[in-house]
Amino acid sequence: MKQITFASRHHQLTNINTWTPDSQWLVYDVRPSGASFTGETIERVNVHSGEVEVVYRATDGAHVGVVTVHPAQEKYVFIHGPKNPDADWHYDFHHRQGVIAHHGQVSNLDAMDITAPYTAGALRGGSHVHVYSPNGQFVSFTYNDHVLHARDPKLDLRNVGVAAPYGPVNPKGNHPREYSGTFWSVLVTRTTPDPQPGSDEINRAYEEGWVGNDRLAFIGDTLSAQGEKVPELFIVDLPEDEQGWKRAGDTPLQGTAETLPAPPAGVMQRRLTFTHQNRYPGLVNVPRHWVRSNPQGTQIAFLMRDDNGIVQLWLISPEGGEPHPLTHTESGIQSAFNWHPSGNHLGFVLENRIACCDVRTGKVTFLTSDHGNPPSADAVVFSPDGRFIAWMEETGGFRQLWLTETAQN
Repeated sequence: MKQITFASRHHQLTNINTWTPDSQWLVYDVRPSGASFTGETIERVNVHSGEVEVVYRATDGAHVGVVTVHPAQEKYVFIHGPKNPDADWHYDFHHRQGVIAHHGQVSNLDAMDITAPYTAGALRGGSHVHVYSPNGQFVSFTYNDHVLHARDPKLDLRNVGVAAPYGPVNPKGNHPREYSGTFWSVLVTRTTPDPQPGSDEINRAYEEGWVGNDRLAFIGDTLSAQGEKVPELFIVDLPEDEQGWKRAGDTPLQGTAETLPAPPAGVMQRRLTFTHQNRYPGLVNVPRHWVRSNPQGTQIAFLMRDDNGIVQLWLISPEGGEPHPLTHTESGIQSAFNWHPSGNHLGFVLENRIACCDVRTGKVTFLTSDHGNPPSADAVVFSPDGRFIAWMEETGGFRQLWLTETAQN
Protein backbone atom coordinates (compact mmCIF):
# COMPACT_ATOMS: atom_id res chain seq x y z
CA MET A 1 0.00 0.00 0.00
CA LYS A 2 1.19 3.46 -0.85
CA GLN A 3 -0.25 6.86 0.03
CA ILE A 4 -0.25 9.14 -3.04
CA THR A 5 -1.55 12.53 -1.80
CA PHE A 6 -0.50 14.37 1.36
CA ALA A 7 -1.94 17.91 1.22
CA SER A 8 -4.07 18.94 4.22
CA ARG A 9 -7.40 18.83 2.36
CA HIS A 10 -9.77 16.29 0.90
CA HIS A 11 -9.14 14.49 -2.39
CA GLN A 12 -12.25 13.00 -4.03
CA LEU A 13 -12.11 10.27 -6.68
CA THR A 14 -15.09 9.66 -8.95
CA ASN A 15 -16.38 6.08 -9.06
CA ILE A 16 -14.88 5.20 -12.49
CA ASN A 17 -12.43 6.48 -15.18
CA THR A 18 -10.22 8.36 -12.72
CA TRP A 19 -6.91 7.41 -14.38
CA THR A 20 -5.25 8.98 -17.40
CA PRO A 21 -4.99 6.48 -20.30
CA ASP A 22 -1.25 5.95 -19.66
CA SER A 23 -1.95 4.80 -16.06
CA GLN A 24 0.38 7.53 -14.74
CA TRP A 25 -2.02 10.05 -13.18
CA LEU A 26 -5.09 9.99 -10.95
CA VAL A 27 -7.59 12.84 -11.33
CA TYR A 28 -9.72 14.12 -8.47
CA ASP A 29 -11.57 17.11 -7.11
CA VAL A 30 -11.09 18.87 -3.78
CA ARG A 31 -14.58 19.04 -2.28
CA PRO A 32 -14.38 19.54 1.49
CA SER A 33 -16.57 16.44 1.82
CA GLY A 34 -18.47 14.21 -0.56
CA ALA A 35 -21.75 16.10 -0.09
CA SER A 36 -20.48 19.71 -0.08
CA PHE A 37 -19.96 20.87 -3.66
CA THR A 38 -17.58 23.77 -3.02
CA GLY A 39 -14.30 22.70 -4.64
CA GLU A 40 -12.66 25.16 -7.03
CA THR A 41 -10.09 22.97 -8.79
CA ILE A 42 -9.81 19.78 -10.77
CA GLU A 43 -6.38 18.27 -10.16
CA ARG A 44 -4.24 15.28 -10.95
CA VAL A 45 -1.40 13.53 -9.17
CA ASN A 46 1.35 11.43 -10.70
CA VAL A 47 1.14 8.10 -8.87
CA HIS A 48 4.89 7.48 -9.18
CA SER A 49 6.42 10.91 -8.51
CA GLY A 50 3.67 12.49 -6.40
CA GLU A 51 3.71 15.60 -8.63
CA VAL A 52 0.40 17.49 -8.51
CA GLU A 53 -1.02 19.58 -11.37
CA VAL A 54 -4.15 21.73 -11.58
CA VAL A 55 -6.19 20.67 -14.61
CA TYR A 56 -8.82 23.41 -14.24
CA ARG A 57 -9.56 26.25 -11.85
CA ALA A 58 -13.08 27.66 -11.57
CA THR A 59 -13.75 31.41 -11.54
CA ASP A 60 -16.62 33.78 -10.82
CA GLY A 61 -17.84 31.93 -7.76
CA ALA A 62 -18.39 28.64 -9.62
CA HIS A 63 -17.49 25.24 -8.21
CA VAL A 64 -16.36 22.06 -9.96
CA GLY A 65 -16.06 18.37 -9.22
CA VAL A 66 -16.74 14.73 -10.15
CA VAL A 67 -14.11 14.47 -12.88
CA THR A 68 -13.58 11.49 -15.20
CA VAL A 69 -11.14 10.92 -18.08
CA HIS A 70 -11.51 9.99 -21.74
CA PRO A 71 -10.31 6.39 -22.35
CA ALA A 72 -7.72 7.31 -24.99
CA GLN A 73 -6.91 11.03 -24.60
CA GLU A 74 -6.06 13.40 -21.76
CA LYS A 75 -9.53 14.88 -22.01
CA TYR A 76 -11.34 15.55 -18.74
CA VAL A 77 -15.08 15.89 -18.25
CA PHE A 78 -16.58 17.16 -14.99
CA ILE A 79 -19.46 19.01 -13.34
CA HIS A 80 -19.35 22.80 -13.48
CA GLY A 81 -21.65 24.77 -11.20
CA PRO A 82 -23.12 28.16 -12.14
CA LYS A 83 -20.87 31.19 -12.46
CA ASN A 84 -21.88 34.24 -10.41
CA PRO A 85 -24.40 32.25 -8.36
CA ASP A 86 -27.18 34.18 -6.67
CA ALA A 87 -30.28 33.46 -4.57
CA ASP A 88 -32.27 32.44 -7.65
CA TRP A 89 -29.60 30.45 -9.46
CA HIS A 90 -26.99 28.56 -7.49
CA TYR A 91 -25.54 25.07 -7.56
CA ASP A 92 -28.24 22.39 -7.36
CA PHE A 93 -29.13 19.11 -9.04
CA HIS A 94 -30.98 21.03 -11.78
CA HIS A 95 -28.39 23.85 -12.00
CA ARG A 96 -25.13 22.30 -13.21
CA GLN A 97 -23.52 21.21 -16.46
CA GLY A 98 -20.80 19.09 -17.98
CA VAL A 99 -17.64 20.70 -19.33
CA ILE A 100 -14.64 19.19 -21.11
CA ALA A 101 -11.06 20.34 -20.52
CA HIS A 102 -8.56 19.36 -23.21
CA HIS A 103 -5.10 20.89 -23.77
CA GLY A 104 -6.04 23.82 -21.55
CA GLN A 105 -9.17 24.61 -23.57
CA VAL A 106 -12.61 24.24 -21.97
CA SER A 107 -15.90 23.63 -23.80
CA ASN A 108 -19.47 23.03 -22.70
CA LEU A 109 -20.56 19.42 -23.12
CA ASP A 110 -24.32 20.01 -22.93
CA ALA A 111 -26.37 23.02 -24.03
CA MET A 112 -29.21 24.40 -21.89
CA ASP A 113 -32.48 26.04 -22.94
CA ILE A 114 -35.07 26.78 -20.24
CA THR A 115 -37.39 29.07 -22.21
CA ALA A 116 -40.08 27.79 -24.58
CA PRO A 117 -39.93 26.78 -27.34
CA TYR A 118 -37.17 24.49 -26.09
CA THR A 119 -34.30 23.34 -28.31
CA ALA A 120 -33.83 19.72 -29.42
CA GLY A 121 -30.39 18.47 -28.38
CA ALA A 122 -30.25 20.87 -25.43
CA LEU A 123 -31.07 20.05 -21.83
CA ARG A 124 -33.32 22.08 -19.54
CA GLY A 125 -31.44 21.50 -16.32
CA GLY A 126 -28.45 19.89 -14.69
CA SER A 127 -26.26 16.97 -15.77
CA HIS A 128 -23.79 15.15 -13.55
CA VAL A 129 -21.39 12.17 -13.22
CA HIS A 130 -20.29 12.37 -16.85
CA VAL A 131 -18.69 9.12 -18.08
CA TYR A 132 -17.22 8.45 -21.52
CA SER A 133 -18.27 5.32 -23.37
CA PRO A 134 -15.46 2.76 -23.81
CA ASN A 135 -14.71 4.09 -27.31
CA GLY A 136 -14.73 7.71 -26.08
CA GLN A 137 -17.49 8.76 -28.50
CA PHE A 138 -20.38 9.33 -26.09
CA VAL A 139 -20.84 10.62 -22.54
CA SER A 140 -23.49 9.30 -20.15
CA PHE A 141 -24.86 11.37 -17.28
CA THR A 142 -27.73 11.64 -14.83
CA TYR A 143 -30.10 14.54 -15.16
CA ASN A 144 -32.51 16.79 -13.26
CA ASP A 145 -34.91 19.20 -14.96
CA HIS A 146 -35.14 22.91 -14.11
CA VAL A 147 -38.40 23.55 -16.00
CA LEU A 148 -40.41 20.92 -14.14
CA HIS A 149 -38.61 21.67 -10.87
CA ALA A 150 -39.90 25.23 -11.13
CA ARG A 151 -43.45 23.90 -11.62
CA ASP A 152 -43.27 21.33 -8.81
CA PRO A 153 -40.10 19.69 -7.42
CA LYS A 154 -41.99 16.36 -7.31
CA LEU A 155 -42.07 16.40 -11.13
CA ASP A 156 -38.29 16.77 -11.39
CA LEU A 157 -37.49 13.06 -11.63
CA ARG A 158 -33.91 11.89 -12.03
CA ASN A 159 -33.17 10.37 -15.43
CA VAL A 160 -30.21 9.09 -17.44
CA GLY A 161 -29.03 10.86 -20.59
CA VAL A 162 -26.33 10.67 -23.22
CA ALA A 163 -24.33 13.40 -24.94
CA ALA A 164 -23.58 12.34 -28.52
CA PRO A 165 -20.94 14.02 -30.75
CA TYR A 166 -23.49 15.52 -33.15
CA GLY A 167 -23.52 19.15 -32.04
CA PRO A 168 -23.05 21.96 -31.67
CA VAL A 169 -26.41 22.92 -30.16
CA ASN A 170 -27.09 26.66 -29.97
CA PRO A 171 -30.21 27.78 -28.08
CA LYS A 172 -31.49 31.26 -28.85
CA GLY A 173 -30.37 32.52 -25.45
CA ASN A 174 -33.60 34.08 -24.25
CA HIS A 175 -32.46 33.71 -20.64
CA PRO A 176 -29.08 34.78 -19.19
CA ARG A 177 -28.55 31.27 -17.76
CA GLU A 178 -28.86 29.52 -21.12
CA TYR A 179 -25.77 28.36 -23.00
CA SER A 180 -24.61 26.45 -26.07
CA GLY A 181 -23.05 23.00 -26.04
CA THR A 182 -20.67 21.04 -28.25
CA PHE A 183 -22.60 17.73 -27.99
CA TRP A 184 -26.19 16.74 -28.80
CA SER A 185 -27.79 15.72 -25.48
CA VAL A 186 -30.92 13.65 -24.96
CA LEU A 187 -32.51 11.58 -22.22
CA VAL A 188 -32.59 7.82 -22.82
CA THR A 189 -34.82 6.78 -19.90
CA ARG A 190 -38.49 7.30 -19.10
CA THR A 191 -39.88 7.98 -15.63
CA THR A 192 -43.30 8.73 -14.22
CA PRO A 193 -44.14 10.44 -10.90
CA ASP A 194 -46.59 7.64 -9.98
CA PRO A 195 -45.43 4.22 -11.20
CA GLN A 196 -48.08 1.52 -11.33
CA PRO A 197 -47.38 -0.80 -8.35
CA GLY A 198 -46.06 -4.16 -9.53
CA SER A 199 -45.25 -2.83 -13.03
CA ASP A 200 -42.03 -2.01 -14.90
CA GLU A 201 -42.67 1.75 -14.55
CA ILE A 202 -40.08 3.73 -12.58
CA ASN A 203 -39.92 7.15 -10.94
CA ARG A 204 -36.14 7.41 -10.90
CA ALA A 205 -33.31 6.24 -13.21
CA TYR A 206 -29.75 6.47 -11.89
CA GLU A 207 -26.30 4.90 -11.27
CA GLU A 208 -25.86 3.95 -14.93
CA GLY A 209 -23.00 2.04 -16.53
CA TRP A 210 -21.95 1.48 -20.14
CA VAL A 211 -22.50 -1.98 -21.68
CA GLY A 212 -20.22 -1.79 -24.69
CA ASN A 213 -20.68 1.45 -26.63
CA ASP A 214 -24.33 1.08 -27.59
CA ARG A 215 -26.16 0.18 -24.38
CA LEU A 216 -26.55 1.57 -20.89
CA ALA A 217 -27.58 -0.35 -17.80
CA PHE A 218 -29.04 1.58 -14.87
CA ILE A 219 -31.01 1.25 -11.66
CA GLY A 220 -34.71 2.13 -11.85
CA ASP A 221 -36.98 2.50 -8.83
CA THR A 222 -40.13 0.41 -9.25
CA LEU A 223 -42.99 0.02 -6.79
CA SER A 224 -43.97 -3.34 -5.35
CA ALA A 225 -47.62 -4.43 -5.37
CA GLN A 226 -47.71 -3.01 -1.84
CA GLY A 227 -46.37 0.34 -3.08
CA GLU A 228 -42.87 0.00 -1.61
CA LYS A 229 -39.74 1.15 -3.51
CA VAL A 230 -37.85 -1.71 -5.15
CA PRO A 231 -34.73 -0.71 -7.17
CA GLU A 232 -34.39 -3.01 -10.18
CA LEU A 233 -31.83 -3.32 -12.98
CA PHE A 234 -32.73 -1.99 -16.43
CA ILE A 235 -30.96 -1.68 -19.79
CA VAL A 236 -31.54 0.53 -22.82
CA ASP A 237 -30.30 0.12 -26.41
CA LEU A 238 -29.01 3.37 -27.89
CA PRO A 239 -29.44 4.73 -31.45
CA GLU A 240 -27.08 3.44 -34.13
CA ASP A 241 -26.40 6.66 -36.06
CA GLU A 242 -26.74 10.44 -35.97
CA GLN A 243 -30.22 10.36 -37.48
CA GLY A 244 -31.30 7.93 -34.76
CA TRP A 245 -30.12 10.30 -32.03
CA LYS A 246 -32.02 13.20 -33.60
CA ARG A 247 -35.28 11.44 -34.50
CA ALA A 248 -38.10 12.23 -32.06
CA GLY A 249 -40.59 9.62 -30.96
CA ASP A 250 -44.20 10.34 -30.00
CA THR A 251 -43.14 13.18 -27.67
CA PRO A 252 -40.56 15.93 -28.32
CA LEU A 253 -36.88 15.23 -27.58
CA GLN A 254 -36.69 18.64 -25.89
CA GLY A 255 -39.78 18.16 -23.73
CA THR A 256 -42.69 20.53 -23.20
CA ALA A 257 -43.77 22.81 -20.39
CA GLU A 258 -45.59 19.81 -18.88
CA THR A 259 -43.29 16.90 -19.84
CA LEU A 260 -39.66 15.93 -19.44
CA PRO A 261 -37.38 15.66 -22.47
CA ALA A 262 -38.05 12.31 -24.16
CA PRO A 263 -35.78 9.60 -25.60
CA PRO A 264 -35.27 9.36 -29.36
CA ALA A 265 -37.66 7.19 -31.38
CA GLY A 266 -37.39 3.50 -30.57
CA VAL A 267 -35.18 3.94 -27.49
CA MET A 268 -36.99 1.77 -24.94
CA GLN A 269 -35.73 0.67 -21.53
CA ARG A 270 -36.02 -3.03 -20.66
CA ARG A 271 -36.13 -4.51 -17.18
CA LEU A 272 -33.51 -7.18 -16.37
CA THR A 273 -34.22 -8.12 -12.74
CA PHE A 274 -37.53 -9.16 -11.17
CA THR A 275 -36.91 -9.37 -7.43
CA HIS A 276 -40.22 -8.23 -5.90
CA GLN A 277 -40.75 -11.72 -4.45
CA ASN A 278 -37.24 -12.05 -2.98
CA ARG A 279 -36.81 -12.15 0.78
CA TYR A 280 -34.78 -8.94 0.35
CA PRO A 281 -36.16 -7.37 -2.85
CA GLY A 282 -34.21 -5.02 -5.09
CA LEU A 283 -30.67 -3.81 -5.69
CA VAL A 284 -29.19 -2.02 -2.70
CA ASN A 285 -28.68 1.75 -2.46
CA VAL A 286 -26.28 1.31 0.50
CA PRO A 287 -23.48 1.04 -0.28
CA ARG A 288 -24.12 3.40 -3.18
CA HIS A 289 -22.89 1.74 -6.34
CA TRP A 290 -23.04 2.07 -10.10
CA VAL A 291 -23.93 -0.96 -12.16
CA ARG A 292 -20.97 -2.06 -14.24
CA SER A 293 -20.51 -4.24 -17.32
CA ASN A 294 -17.34 -6.21 -17.96
CA PRO A 295 -15.19 -4.86 -20.84
CA GLN A 296 -16.53 -7.62 -23.09
CA GLY A 297 -20.11 -6.42 -22.57
CA THR A 298 -21.32 -9.89 -21.60
CA GLN A 299 -21.96 -9.57 -17.86
CA ILE A 300 -23.40 -6.79 -15.71
CA ALA A 301 -22.45 -6.68 -12.03
CA PHE A 302 -24.57 -5.13 -9.28
CA LEU A 303 -25.10 -5.33 -5.52
CA MET A 304 -28.08 -7.10 -3.93
CA ARG A 305 -28.76 -8.87 -0.64
CA ASP A 306 -28.78 -12.66 -0.48
CA ASP A 307 -31.43 -14.56 1.48
CA ASN A 308 -29.45 -13.92 4.66
CA GLY A 309 -29.56 -10.17 4.10
CA ILE A 310 -25.85 -9.94 3.22
CA VAL A 311 -24.86 -7.61 0.37
CA GLN A 312 -23.23 -9.66 -2.39
CA LEU A 313 -22.00 -9.06 -5.94
CA TRP A 314 -24.36 -10.52 -8.53
CA LEU A 315 -23.94 -11.03 -12.28
CA ILE A 316 -26.53 -11.08 -15.05
CA SER A 317 -26.41 -11.20 -18.85
CA PRO A 318 -27.41 -7.98 -20.66
CA GLU A 319 -29.89 -10.18 -22.54
CA GLY A 320 -31.66 -11.11 -19.29
CA GLY A 321 -32.20 -14.39 -17.48
CA GLU A 322 -31.64 -15.21 -13.84
CA PRO A 323 -28.96 -13.26 -11.96
CA HIS A 324 -26.51 -15.34 -9.98
CA PRO A 325 -24.44 -14.39 -6.94
CA LEU A 326 -20.70 -14.13 -7.55
CA THR A 327 -19.66 -13.63 -3.91
CA HIS A 328 -20.78 -15.53 -0.83
CA THR A 329 -19.13 -13.42 1.84
CA GLU A 330 -20.17 -13.45 5.49
CA SER A 331 -19.94 -9.70 6.12
CA GLY A 332 -21.06 -8.13 2.83
CA ILE A 333 -19.57 -5.88 0.14
CA GLN A 334 -18.93 -2.39 1.56
CA SER A 335 -18.38 -0.19 -1.49
CA ALA A 336 -18.86 0.65 -5.13
CA PHE A 337 -16.83 -1.65 -7.36
CA ASN A 338 -15.15 -1.86 -10.77
CA TRP A 339 -13.99 -4.50 -13.23
CA HIS A 340 -10.31 -5.17 -13.85
CA PRO A 341 -9.50 -4.27 -17.51
CA SER A 342 -9.14 -7.99 -18.29
CA GLY A 343 -12.72 -8.63 -17.25
CA ASN A 344 -11.52 -11.44 -14.97
CA HIS A 345 -11.76 -9.69 -11.60
CA LEU A 346 -13.81 -7.15 -9.66
CA GLY A 347 -12.35 -4.82 -7.03
CA PHE A 348 -14.20 -3.52 -3.94
CA VAL A 349 -14.01 -3.01 -0.18
CA LEU A 350 -14.67 -6.03 2.07
CA GLU A 351 -13.93 -6.34 5.81
CA ASN A 352 -12.47 -2.80 5.66
CA ARG A 353 -9.86 -3.92 3.14
CA ILE A 354 -9.37 -3.68 -0.61
CA ALA A 355 -10.37 -6.99 -2.14
CA CYS A 356 -10.49 -8.63 -5.57
CA CYS A 357 -12.86 -11.38 -6.65
CA ASP A 358 -12.05 -13.81 -9.47
CA VAL A 359 -15.11 -13.83 -11.73
CA ARG A 360 -14.35 -17.35 -12.92
CA THR A 361 -14.14 -18.95 -9.47
CA GLY A 362 -15.67 -16.48 -7.03
CA LYS A 363 -12.48 -16.60 -4.95
CA VAL A 364 -11.80 -13.39 -3.00
CA THR A 365 -8.23 -12.16 -2.50
CA PHE A 366 -7.34 -9.30 -0.12
CA LEU A 367 -4.87 -6.77 -1.50
CA THR A 368 -4.45 -4.68 1.66
CA SER A 369 -4.40 -5.19 5.40
CA ASP A 370 -6.81 -3.58 7.86
CA HIS A 371 -4.66 -0.79 9.27
CA GLY A 372 -7.18 1.32 11.16
CA ASN A 373 -9.01 3.60 8.75
CA PRO A 374 -11.24 1.73 6.30
CA PRO A 375 -11.15 2.62 2.59
CA SER A 376 -13.90 4.95 1.39
CA ALA A 377 -16.94 3.22 -0.11
CA ASP A 378 -17.16 5.77 -2.93
CA ALA A 379 -14.55 4.50 -5.38
CA VAL A 380 -12.25 1.54 -6.00
CA VAL A 381 -10.66 2.09 -9.41
CA PHE A 382 -8.24 0.00 -11.49
CA SER A 383 -5.57 1.62 -13.67
CA PRO A 384 -6.08 1.08 -17.43
CA ASP A 385 -3.02 -1.20 -17.60
CA GLY A 386 -4.50 -3.31 -14.80
CA ARG A 387 -1.42 -3.07 -12.57
CA PHE A 388 -2.80 -0.82 -9.82
CA ILE A 389 -5.96 -0.13 -7.88
CA ALA A 390 -6.69 3.23 -6.23
CA TRP A 391 -9.04 4.31 -3.46
CA MET A 392 -9.59 7.04 -0.86
CA GLU A 393 -8.91 6.76 2.84
CA GLU A 394 -9.10 9.14 5.78
CA THR A 395 -5.53 9.89 6.85
CA GLY A 396 -4.78 12.49 9.50
CA GLY A 397 -8.27 13.96 9.20
CA PHE A 398 -8.24 14.30 5.40
CA ARG A 399 -9.37 12.07 2.60
CA GLN A 400 -6.20 11.00 0.79
CA LEU A 401 -5.56 8.84 -2.28
CA TRP A 402 -3.98 5.43 -1.87
CA LEU A 403 -2.69 2.80 -4.24
CA THR A 404 -1.66 -0.83 -4.29
CA GLU A 405 -0.57 -3.31 -6.95
CA THR A 406 -3.23 -5.73 -8.13
CA ALA A 407 -1.16 -8.83 -8.93
CA GLN A 408 -4.02 -9.71 -11.28
CA ASN A 409 -4.23 -10.38 -14.98
